[in-house]
Amino acid sequence: MDNKLEGIVENITFQSNDGSFTVFRLKPDGENKAVAVTGSFPAPLVGEQVALAGDWVEHARYGRQYRATSCRRIAPTSEQGIERFLASGAIKGIGRAMATRLVKHFGARTLEIIELYPHRLAEVEGIGSKKVEQIRQAYAEQAELKEVMLFLEMHGVTGAYAARIFACYGSESVAVLETDPYRLAEEVKGIGFRTADQIAMAVGFDKDHQSRLAAAVQFALLQTGQAGHCCVPEEALTEETAKLLNIDKGEIARVVSEQIKLGKLYTEDFHGMTLVYPRYLFRAEKAVAERLLRLKENAKPIEGVDSAALIDEWEAAGGVTLAEAQRQALAAALAHGVLVLTGGPGTGKTTTVRGILSLLEQQGGKIVLGAPTGRAAKRLSETTGREAMTIHRLLEAGGGVDEEPMFARDEYNPLDADVVIVDETSMMDMLLMSCFLQAVPDGCRVVLVGDVDQLPAVGPGSVLKDIIRSESIPVVRLTEVFRQAGESMIVLNAHRINRGRAPECGSADFQFREMADSEAAARAVVELCQTELAQEGFDIWREVQVLSPMHRQPCGVENLNRLLQAALNPPDESKDFIQGVTQVLREGDKVMQIRNNYVKKVFNGDIGYIVAIADGKVLVRYPEDDVVYDKGEHDELTLAYAMSVHKSQGSEYPVVVMPLTPGHHIMLQRNLLYTAVTRAKERVILLGTRASLSTAVMSDRTRRRYSLLAERLRGEGLC
Repeated sequence: MDNKLEGIVENITFQSNDGSFTVFRLKPDGENKAVAVTGSFPAPLVGEQVALAGDWVEHARYGRQYRATSCRRIAPTSEQGIERFLASGAIKGIGRAMATRLVKHFGARTLEIIELYPHRLAEVEGIGSKKVEQIRQAYAEQAELKEVMLFLEMHGVTGAYAARIFACYGSESVAVLETDPYRLAEEVKGIGFRTADQIAMAVGFDKDHQSRLAAAVQFALLQTGQAGHCCVPEEALTEETAKLLNIDKGEIARVVSEQIKLGKLYTEDFHGMTLVYPRYLFRAEKAVAERLLRLKENAKPIEGVDSAALIDEWEAAGGVTLAEAQRQALAAALAHGVLVLTGGPGTGKTTTVRGILSLLEQQGGKIVLGAPTGRAAKRLSETTGREAMTIHRLLEAGGGVDEEPMFARDEYNPLDADVVIVDETSMMDMLLMSCFLQAVPDGCRVVLVGDVDQLPAVGPGSVLKDIIRSESIPVVRLTEVFRQAGESMIVLNAHRINRGRAPECGSADFQFREMADSEAAARAVVELCQTELAQEGFDIWREVQVLSPMHRQPCGVENLNRLLQAALNPPDESKDFIQGVTQVLREGDKVMQIRNNYVKKVFNGDIGYIVAIADGKVLVRYPEDDVVYDKGEHDELTLAYAMSVHKSQGSEYPVVVMPLTPGHHIMLQRNLLYTAVTRAKERVILLGTRASLSTAVMSDRTRRRYSLLAERLRGEGLC
């Protein structure tokens, strides 16, 4: 049964960025000692009087604390409480000194004066008419914000969304909530259809209300991008929406048809099938096709050059003998505006890129190198001996928020380049490729390099695969493996896996260790990292990477990170830490940035190390720079002792350790195993069951993603 607790908020210990979790110190009424309170709601204001409902719990690390299920704010009544409340900065324009003067003048009626008789504030020394108006307006906004919060909580919705809603609609917030809550899903960042629907149901909207059906269609459509598609057949969209709402498919079909007629859905008719797009992906896909074709046709010609002679000279100068396909690639780079170079490990992509770079440099052009991730860019730089940047840095990303890129480089301010070479192109989704190509100037050559057999991008589209499938852009495939089999079983086995054959696991550099169950495999992963590989001299932090097919399960990313952190960077009195909702971040931890932050210029997948924690701030050292994370920003970081195979793309590690267990069966497929194996340079260690390994090798069920990029490139009558 809930216990009640009232008191004054002393300080805020932690609050999540989205306001969904908070930890604070509360001084209960009539007591001298503050207590720790946790709750899934926005942080109250320092100095506020609050009434809590919840229970006392005993935390294993932090001892006795109060877990609040609800938090009701009570206007302070004592002079001391009012002064503390105002001094906390709750009302813009009132600081500590002014709070003291106001309470000294008006006493216990101070808040009443601010709310009802704000003109009287001018009685206090130092407050003029402008200051009176500032305080009145700030207090009114605070009251309106609390009204929004109260409205949400009265309708069974967490008040955590109040600040976002109020920032968007101001004094109209409650009116919007009452009349058209589905607007929130489109207009308020961080509020999706499910939350808007919860509010709508709470305020009495019917389940078949037209606004609800239209919003659900848009929500189901946006899921296509998250599933990797750029578009979805109209019938599939109808079925998905009907399933989401548990409403008759015919009614949803009518709404979808109406939305198409109104121009609120973007569509293409393809062989009698209507494909429906989210607006941003429709525009991105069209832009990618248009720019590729334009760049292909408008590259500045290289005249009077004997490409065969140039290639012979480069071979002779470097003591290199190229395979026929490599020579074709060098000649194609001189001849075409856009070129795709694809091939697996050991097929000579690196040598070919160096040759392309050298030959194009001889023509006097400015060459720029890029890759989708920081790790891929670093590797490209190391293999070519020239500076390479991430696509985000190349485009001068900055000033955007969340996942919304804002690039300084675009069609109006294009890249200063005559040639752009991009490595690991298979990782680029439709949106990033669109932004990149828009910034490539007319006449510039583009060379797209990648392994088309790896996992596709996490985001929407299979851009590299579709460009190749279109047969509209010149492509050179490297297939001959140059490394000797005895030199690297990793390369040999990668190609065996890609052909659907079981890898040979008897050598030191490619091992399979059979495990009884998932728990045993998890323990073995920790033992490998903590003891065996460390004793062999590997730097566990930088040379060994644990990869997992899934996030959950005993051998999933989340559990392995907890186990590896406990083993490799255990609690220590000398190390500060931050207690988050789902993880502890400790000085010394290996961490990953998990979303693009265009202000800090760190991007999804960047790896760093926590070098210091103080006053709620976390300092992370990345290869490019040190970055400080303030309170509320810690959820941008996750532990990176283990990571998903998707997150490892574009990277290479001396040693890759990967569990393959029955619990992973949903994700076990050939391109995932192939991608993981090709991340390793010196050793691969697989742990699990033979059946799971066989499933991964034999399963080639990768679905084609819905996209019309190849068809657009072929000019197949699309509008």
